[in-house]
Amino acid sequence: MDESLLRTLTPSVIGVLVRRGADFASAEDAVQDALVEALRVWPDGLPADPKGWLVTVAWRKFLDAARAETSRRHREERVEAEPPPGPGEAVDDTLRLYFLCAHPSLTPASAVALTLRAVGGLTTRQIAQAYLVPEATMAQRISRAKRTVSSVTFDRAGDVATVLRVLYLVFNEGHGGDVDLAAEAIRLTRQLFALTVKPPTVEPLTVKPLAAQPATADPATATPVAGHPEVAGLLALMLLHHARRASRTAEGGRLVPLAEQDRSRWDTRMIAEGVTILQTALALDRLGEYQAQAAIAALHADAPSTSETDWVQIVSWYDELLLLNDSPVVRLNRAVAVGEADGAQAGLAALAGVSPDLPRYAAVRAYLLERAGDLERAAGLYAEAARAATSLPERDHLTREAARVRQLFQR
Repeated sequence: MDESLLRTLTPSVIGVLVRRGADFASAEDAVQDALVEALRVWPDGLPADPKGWLVTVAWRKFLDAARAETSRRHREERVEAEPPPGPGEAVDDTLRLYFLCAHPSLTPASAVALTLRAVGGLTTRQIAQAYLVPEATMAQRISRAKRTVSSVTFDRAGDVATVLRVLYLVFNEGHGGDVDLAAEAIRLTRQLFALTVKPPTVEPLTVKPLAAQPATADPATATPVAGHPEVAGLLALMLLHHARRASRTAEGGRLVPLAEQDRSRWDTRMIAEGVTILQTALALDRLGEYQAQAAIAALHADAPSTSETDWVQIVSWYDELLLLNDSPVVRLNRAVAVGEADGAQAGLAALAGVSPDLPRYAAVRAYLLERAGDLERAAGLYAEAARAATSLPERDHLTREAARVRQLFQR
């Protein structure tokens, strides 16, 4: 090891670093570190260009030290900028966080996942299990969603319609895995509802009952509404649908149609709360899609049986809903209501213009044909609907319906 060579090269190497922009003290420290490295490495073989080797190693040492110093300074600045210990700020950004997670730049699937993660507090594994997808897939979906909204500030977040649409999608996913998404959607919507409700400043409005409340209703469940009426409408819709959940399936997961459900199993407390919220929202006279759907659900929940349901009023609400959302699904459901109110032939006529490719079209037409007495065609359509069903319980139900009607016309 030629130590004299190192001593000869040291000044020129320091000079190179200084000319590159390093201060003298840092350059000298970096060169000393490079010399230590040379003493370790050079005995195994002197490099072809000793000075170039020293410059390269010293410059790397300098950059590493500069980065470490910058990181240390930033850490100290962050500590200095931290608020003093004590109570946190009395600011609730939950509502803004809803809007950010449901930003229009996200796909519905990504917005739902991000909302469940950031606002709902669910783990990635729980969300993945609820949606029956691999955890890695859900993690990627959430990561992409975070990157998409990373540059979006709170004051540029999405509107309330987008937030409600995301919560509606969460609710419609139902339940699966170890997280009940329907119950989770209600919990999240309750949070949003609480943030948009303002304390009443006048006496509560007297509203003509949409439907008589169940005798077992508990007035303590009533919740005043004075905020965004569609938030209230969505919460009412969720509560009214969820109240009937226990009666929708029988042993083994078999689907139970509305006409066959045991209405004593319906949650009357939840129904009463949903109707109260809906009535006060309707009194604001700013009708929206979710309020109209909730009104239909409330009329179903109030009826002692399917035959005693006020189908005429339900058709009227479907007409209101069509003015707000003229979709094939709404028209399909309206046809069923028309068939109950005005007869099967009227229901079949109401199906005109609805695409036969629409999910549940074949099942609805089969039901109306059966009521009209055309059993053979009804059985064929029930079988067709069973083949197109997207879930096992629905397929089994429609298959049983096809077999039942086939037995009737073969007698």
